[in-house]
Amino acid sequence: MKKKNIIFVLIIITLLVIGGVFWWINRPKEIKGSPDDYVIKDTQEGSVVENSKAGLRFKVPDGWRAKKVEVEEGSVVLYSPDAESVYPTGSLRPPLKKGCMIEIAVGYRKMDFEKLKKEIQRIHEGLAVKLDEVKETKIHNVPTLENRFECVELGFSINLYPVLEDKFYSISLSLAPQEREKCSKAFDKFLATLSFE
Repeated sequence: MKKKNIIFVLIIITLLVIGGVFWWINRPKEIKGSPDDYVIKDTQEGSVVENSKAGLRFKVPDGWRAKKVEVEEGSVVLYSPDAESVYPTGSLRPPLKKGCMIEIAVGYRKMDFEKLKKEIQRIHEGLAVKLDEVKETKIHNVPTLENRFECVELGFSINLYPVLEDKFYSISLSLAPQEREKCSKAFDKFLATLSFE
């Protein structure tokens, strides 16, 4: 009888632990940003995107389109006029057959380069990555992790992660293979207009 009680108690404890772990993994996550934080407006200098909450401002390259992406904390995607996905229908997404695409997002949590490197490695584990380079650099004196990679699923991409004290930014360039030089020049011009407050 005593053995049955011990087994019953162990089963209850195991179920409570499993239930606690399940709750912890699936608990609602705090979202600090919103797609509404991004404001796209026309100015004398051209089309500009601002996110005053994130202290982010940049100019949309001349002739490009800007679109807010309505997911979680939101992002903005910029497309060159000739951008075309390899996918025949649906939204314009990598890999690209023609043109260039830049996506900008904000993560509202403390992040460092080691955590970012682990996150990049975790994401790339499921992809057939042919090229994967990571280095530390700076954008406008803000410490930045740069990741260049190429894979079948997404094509070639340059990802920049400027890190501030309580947030980090994700800036990604995707491009068609034959447009590397053109898109890299456009990306450099775009980065020159970027400001973090």
